[in-house]
Amino acid sequence: MLEESKVYSKAHVISVDMGYGHQRAACPLGHLAYGEILNANVYKGIPKSDMKKWEESRRVYEVISRMKHLPLIGDYIFGVLDYFQRIEPFYPMRDLSDPTIQVRQMYKLIDKGWGMDLINRLNEKKLPLITSFFIPAFFAEEHRFKGDIYCICTDADVSRAWAPLDPRKSRINYLVPNKRVKERLRLYGVRSENLYVTGFPLPEENLGGPDWPILKDNLRSRLIRLDPLENYRKKYHSTINHYLGKEKCVECKKKEPITITFAVGGAGAQRELGVTIMESLRLHLMRGEIKLNLVAGVRKDVFSFFKEAIKEYRLDDRSNGHVDIIYEDKKGDYFHKFNQALKTTDILWTKPSELSFFSGLGLPIIMAPSIGSQENFNKAWLQAIGSGVEQADPRYTNEWLFEWVKSGWLAEAAMQGFLDAPKNAIYHIEDIVLKGKRSEIEDIHLL
Repeated sequence: MLEESKVYSKAHVISVDMGYGHQRAACPLGHLAYGEILNANVYKGIPKSDMKKWEESRRVYEVISRMKHLPLIGDYIFGVLDYFQRIEPFYPMRDLSDPTIQVRQMYKLIDKGWGMDLINRLNEKKLPLITSFFIPAFFAEEHRFKGDIYCICTDADVSRAWAPLDPRKSRINYLVPNKRVKERLRLYGVRSENLYVTGFPLPEENLGGPDWPILKDNLRSRLIRLDPLENYRKKYHSTINHYLGKEKCVECKKKEPITITFAVGGAGAQRELGVTIMESLRLHLMRGEIKLNLVAGVRKDVFSFFKEAIKEYRLDDRSNGHVDIIYEDKKGDYFHKFNQALKTTDILWTKPSELSFFSGLGLPIIMAPSIGSQENFNKAWLQAIGSGVEQADPRYTNEWLFEWVKSGWLAEAAMQGFLDAPKNAIYHIEDIVLKGKRSEIEDIHLL
């Protein structure tokens, strides 16, 4: 619930260093942060006992995620982990407010002092708190944080773990990416007045402002490259012109190669898929007909894996710079480099993680197999708004990809993401948290 008549210039922005999703959601809010964005599990001075609890959970998730591709045993082990994080079917609508074993266990640890050090530090400066993970929100409420508490949800549907022990009495506010998450949290018992549908925070460097001038320029060029035969653009030219303005320099854009960005998750899973794609497109890369960005993130092992594969397929000196690896040592630097690459990306190929929401940037998403229950819901959301397409057999990417491009199908997916995925979350969140305004997406957005 909004704290009446309070206006702030800054907020405490808290994330967790676990994979990429939670930090990717927090990073675009860096300009709102009092000081730096803090990671609840690795900040300077964190008690060893607190760090140990965080480290155990992170290590288990990353190991099991990488094991999933192993025959027989991998799926079984991951299935056990996923069961405890499962999201129940939405229908029939019913009371789902009873806390799970996972939630009860978390609160037992919090009652013993987990997270108290962090909240005591934050209470030295009374400001609102924005966190992109539920556990710091629970810390804040249980350890008497002085300001308002806001929690960003990072998937298209969420498990019961995101709601507190006693949601009907909780003062945690939720900033949710879509209407489904709002309704889901209501089933968990969260009060309607504590729910704000803002969308997922997208980087301002890819938007250019609340009217999206950079996004529109990038999408205009992308549609031309993704629809060389004009099958989509001729049919929907009035819609395109209405939202993006008239096309410029069409012929020069047609001659540019299509750029695919393949993103590996934070646990490093699916790296082999990136190499399979590269192998299939090898001749097209050598001829300069395709550009391929292989995203290693901050994982040196994935960077080395991609580098060796490029050398093995003799693309290091024969692709004329059409194969690139996106890698940085620090996550902030990686996010910036990745965001810059997206400006010239035509197709984003990734599992349906938090990157599903980047469809709002007018990026068609080819979906790799999902890892985990929440990604199945992200996949369903992408399909519902028409901006995500399941990958065909990656060994034959060189065949089906160009058929999809010629048909205009991927251009349509790009435009659908732009039209129906929310984009202005960072501006809504600023209005809500700092200015005390109720600011949400328009009702025209689906799901």
